[in-house]
Amino acid sequence: MRGLVELKKSSAQPEILILLEHEPVLTMGRRSQESEILATRECLKDQGISVHRIERGGLITYHGPGQMVAYPIFDLKRMRLGVSELVNGLETAIIHTLADFDIQADRIEGLRGVWVGREKIASIGIAVRRGITFHGLALNYDPDFSHFDMINPCGLEGVKMTSISKITATQTNPVLLRRSLAKHLSQLFNLDLHPWSLEQATALVNTPSKRS
Repeated sequence: MRGLVELKKSSAQPEILILLEHEPVLTMGRRSQESEILATRECLKDQGISVHRIERGGLITYHGPGQMVAYPIFDLKRMRLGVSELVNGLETAIIHTLADFDIQADRIEGLRGVWVGREKIASIGIAVRRGITFHGLALNYDPDFSHFDMINPCGLEGVKMTSISKITATQTNPVLLRRSLAKHLSQLFNLDLHPWSLEQATALVNTPSKRS
């Protein structure tokens, strides 16, 4: 992700959207405090959960299997977008994606992310460097909820998390979810998406001749 951000800053690359799932990890945004972690570092290590402080806005959150993550690497100036417009668009794409799974989701005034009732199903946290966006959104489809018990998600004490599989009481197909999310993001941000493999993206970042 960081390599693609640097590449976009130095060359005329198209807008990039990364869709992935992480190994279990806690990420701490710029305003995060250690008090948001409710488990000892030894307990986290025993559970195979790493902790990283990163550049995005927002507070602490959990990423892991069963959670679809999208990182938009966009040139805001070229797309004529403000940061708030980007965040609103990400939330809207999540809401439309959930509608494809017959789930009615919405925003809660004053709180970022997407909610089903009073339970949170998706988190938003972005960073912007010289007009290029990175980090993004995380949508729960079937995560290990016990891992969320180790933090105050997004710094919100007592917040309950939910997921697509929990609400629908069925298994969620991650391939269909990824396609749905990509479709709505491309429609909302007027993107013409063409698949890249990890190998292609890595080669682009690591080949100096392709930076010019």
